Amino acid sequence: MIKHIQADVVIIGGGTGGCAAALGAARSGKSVVMTEAYDWIGGQLTSQVVPPDENRWIEQFGCTASYRTYRNSVRDYYRRMFPLTEQARARAAFNPGNAWVSRLSHEPRTALAVLRDMLAPYVHSGRLQIWNGYKPVHAETDGDDVISVTVCGGNGEHLVLTGGYFLDATEEGDVLPLAGVEYVTGAESASETGERHALAGPANPQDMQAFTHCLAVDYTEGENFTINKPKEYEFWKNYQADFWPAKQLSWTVTSPSTLAPVTYVLLPAEGANPLFTYRRLADRSNFQPGTYKEDISVVNWPQNDYWLGSIIDVSPEERRRHLESAKQLSLSLLYWMQTEAPRKDGGTGYPGLRPRPDVTGAPDGLAQAPYIRESRRIRAEFTILEQHLSPVDRPDGQAEKYTDTIGIGSYRIDLHPSTALRTFIDIPSLPFQIPLGALIPVRVNNLIPAAKNIGTTHITNGCYRLHPVEWNIGEAAGMLAAFCLDNKIKPREVRNSPEQLKSFQTRLRNNGFELEWPSIGAV
Repeated sequence: MIKHIQADVVIIGGGTGGCAAALGAARSGKSVVMTEAYDWIGGQLTSQVVPPDENRWIEQFGCTASYRTYRNSVRDYYRRMFPLTEQARARAAFNPGNAWVSRLSHEPRTALAVLRDMLAPYVHSGRLQIWNGYKPVHAETDGDDVISVTVCGGNGEHLVLTGGYFLDATEEGDVLPLAGVEYVTGAESASETGERHALAGPANPQDMQAFTHCLAVDYTEGENFTINKPKEYEFWKNYQADFWPAKQLSWTVTSPSTLAPVTYVLLPAEGANPLFTYRRLADRSNFQPGTYKEDISVVNWPQNDYWLGSIIDVSPEERRRHLESAKQLSLSLLYWMQTEAPRKDGGTGYPGLRPRPDVTGAPDGLAQAPYIRESRRIRAEFTILEQHLSPVDRPDGQAEKYTDTIGIGSYRIDLHPSTALRTFIDIPSLPFQIPLGALIPVRVNNLIPAAKNIGTTHITNGCYRLHPVEWNIGEAAGMLAAFCLDNKIKPREVRNSPEQLKSFQTRLRNNGFELEWPSIGAV
C-alpha cells in the first residue's frame, strides 16, 4: 500500500538530531512529518542506549535552551516518578546512574518518556506526525531540488513524503545517496585537508570509526544468568588486533589518549577503573531501598567496539554480516564475563550478570540499534578541519570563529579504532562553533543535514558527533528550514546575505541558542 503525506518539513530519522529538528521546525509554526526506523525515537539516547557525552561546562552553558530543558526534564522525571533518597533529590546536578563518563547517565526509557513529552504539544495539535518503523528507500529529485522521499515500513507500507524541505537526520546519512547529494565517507587524505591526523596516503572511503552494539545488564552475586554460548564465541575469544595489547575478550585494552595498555576490573569493589560503573544507567544508592534490586549498566566498552568492517556503502549481504557480528561480539563479551573472565578474588566468571531486554526494548538485552559514530557527510559549502579547532594549530588558544555560527560545542577529538584497523586518535580540541556553511550542500537546495552528516572530516567528526552538538545541529536545521520557508529563500542565501544571516541568528538567540563561547581553554 502507498500513502502520500505532505508537510512543510520532512525529517527522515527520529534520533537525537531528528527530535531536535522536529522541535525546532514545529515550534516555528511549520507542519512536520518525522520518520524513524526503530521502535523508539531518540537515537543515541534511546534505541542505541548511549547516555549523554557532554562538555565539562554543561551544567552552566554549552548547549541550546531546549537541550537544557531535556536535561532538566530527565532529572524532574526521576524526582516526580521515583522514590529518591533525600540526598539525591536535593542534588542540583543529580546523576541517576553516577557514571564516571556522563554527568547525566540515565535509562533509555527515561529519555524516551522525556522526548515524547517535549514533542507532545505538536503531536497532539497535529502539527507533527511521527512514523516509527519506516526506513528511506527512494527519493525523487528535479535538478537541484528534492521532490519526495519514500519510506517503507515493516508491514510493506510505503509513505511518499513531499514537502518544502527535507532533513536527513538518519544515523548514517541514508538520504544522501538516494537523493544524489554529494557526500564523503571514511578518512580523507592529508594532501586534501592538510590535517595533521589525516591519512598520509590516499583517502580511504571505507576507513570509518568502529560502531558498537550496546548491551544492558545488571549483576547479582550468587545468581546464574549465563546465556547460551554465542555462535561466534570461539572467534571472538581468540581474536586480537595487531594494534591491541591483548585478546579482544580481556580486561586489558588500549588507553585512547596514551595508547598504552590499561587494565580494568568489572566491579567497584575490585579496585580502580570498574567497567560496570563506566556507563552505569541506574545507581540504586540514589533511590529508596527496594526501588532497584541491582544497579543497571550498559556495556559500551572498548572490548565491544566492532572494527572488522564498514556497514556504509557496502553490499546488503556484507552489511548484514557486520551488523550480526557486532551483536555476536557483544554477546560473546557477556558470555566470556559470565563464564571465563578472571576475577580479583581468584575465581572465574560472573554468572550473576543478567541481560536486561526490558531496559533496551530488544531481545537479549541488546540495544535496538547499533551505536553509529561516523556517518556519510555532505560535501558542504564549508568543511570543518582539524586546524580550525586543534590547540596545536591555534596559537591564540581559540578555535576558528565563524561569522555564520549557529551554535557551539566542545569535546575532545575522540576517534575509536577504525575499520582500516587503525588505533584510537584521541587528542585535545578547543571549544568550537558550528558554522552554518557545514549544513549547506554544495549543490542541492532543499536538503539539510540534521545529525552527524554535516560538513566535517573523519577527524573533526570525532568531536562534532556527541549528543548536545547533534541536538544543536538538528534544532538549527529545523529552524533553518522554517526560516527559509518564511522568507522564501534558500539556505545558502541565508548564509551569504549578511542581513538574512543576522536575522536568522537573532531568531536562534531568541530561541535559546548560544552562538559563541566565553573565554575558556582546550578540553
